[in-house]
Amino acid sequence: MGTVIMPKMGDAMEEGTLLKWLKAAGDEIAEGDPIAEIETDKVTLEIEAQEDGFLTNVLIEEGTTAAIGTVIATIGTQDEVGQAPAGAAPAETEEATAEEPEEEPAAAPAAEEPQAASAPAEPATATSTQVVERAPGERLRASPLVKRLAEEHDIDLTQVAGSGPGGRIIKNDIADFVSGAKSAPKAGAAAPASAPSANGQFAPSPAPVSAPASGKGTKVDLSRMRRTTGKRMTESKLGIPHYYVTTNVDMTEALDFRKTLNGALSESGGKVSVNDLIVKAAALALRDHPEVNTSWEDGELYQHDAIDINFAIAIDGGLIAPFIPAADGKSLGAISTLARDLGKRAREGGLTPEEYQGGTFTISNLGMFDVDEFIAVINPPQAAILAIGSVAETPVVRNGRVTVGQVMKITLSADHRALDGAQVATFLQSVKKYLEQPMLLAVS
Repeated sequence: MGTVIMPKMGDAMEEGTLLKWLKAAGDEIAEGDPIAEIETDKVTLEIEAQEDGFLTNVLIEEGTTAAIGTVIATIGTQDEVGQAPAGAAPAETEEATAEEPEEEPAAAPAAEEPQAASAPAEPATATSTQVVERAPGERLRASPLVKRLAEEHDIDLTQVAGSGPGGRIIKNDIADFVSGAKSAPKAGAAAPASAPSANGQFAPSPAPVSAPASGKGTKVDLSRMRRTTGKRMTESKLGIPHYYVTTNVDMTEALDFRKTLNGALSESGGKVSVNDLIVKAAALALRDHPEVNTSWEDGELYQHDAIDINFAIAIDGGLIAPFIPAADGKSLGAISTLARDLGKRAREGGLTPEEYQGGTFTISNLGMFDVDEFIAVINPPQAAILAIGSVAETPVVRNGRVTVGQVMKITLSADHRALDGAQVATFLQSVKKYLEQPMLLAVS
């Protein structure tokens, strides 16, 4: 019986989340068939079958997080469907994984003891479904799978007692509500009567209180990508001595050049963006100033032979920065075609790890969002990142006369361990030269 494991899709990957099974136990599959969707720190992708046969066992549920190398399914003959695989234990589910402890809010004050109900409530057991009333602002602990089931079956999780670690709501806690064996608590519904204590008396119910004005609000479930980005950017700001240098670029000639170039490409369907011009200009400037095309790792400085330009893309759940390899040697048309393809597949979840794990220099462009200027956080271990603002009509002086120019602010964030101010300034002068004399982009 063959096994399907949680794959390692990059050096930094330690675990993945199984989002969706595309095949069910008992389905016949062929080598290369997609059988599941997983989410890594950066992308969502499909796992393919490595052999022909039948999907004999599915060992983890949708929404479960598992370490790389964990057996998540088995493939065998039709006779082996449902048989327990030898030596393949189910992965520890997210529901059974305790979260880091957080400070819990103080309990709400008790009200006066109410009168007993006409009939005692059913005693609670370890597997019975219970409902509770939570104090306003109290943290809700539940796995993504439980939250999805609750949404599908209109279950108000704030009224469900959790039997998992730290009061975490696990699947068994809502099983009766999902199956219909018990009526699910609805949002806004009154809380059930309290269960009797051992002496037959009802425990007092907490009195309703208003949420404090300084309450934490609603907890947002972070995507794996967002958590990874947060961790890396925190490490970057804490560990890298950033400094920032800004200059203005007159983009008047570059915009005219782009308009002419796109007119010539219109019949073939090609189109060059402002960002494509910036990628090419930065790549040529890195060729002129190779000291900027460096990385600082473990106390050592490394100068890269290749000029691979990452460009940041906003996608659902966070940011990703695929790169254009050897950008200094590519034409504007080739850069444009590759950038459009990478951007499309990044938003659709179709990038491979080899397309975003790497790069030697990063560009972050917020110009399309009407941002005048900003500073970006360095993408370690790279030594610098270039932040691009929007192009705006601005008075400029040409030949001793004031006229209207199309000006763009660019800011380089640099690692002071690797680069000094003069090196950064001369690099920005080169970027500016290539953009203000755009014909150099076409002939270099």
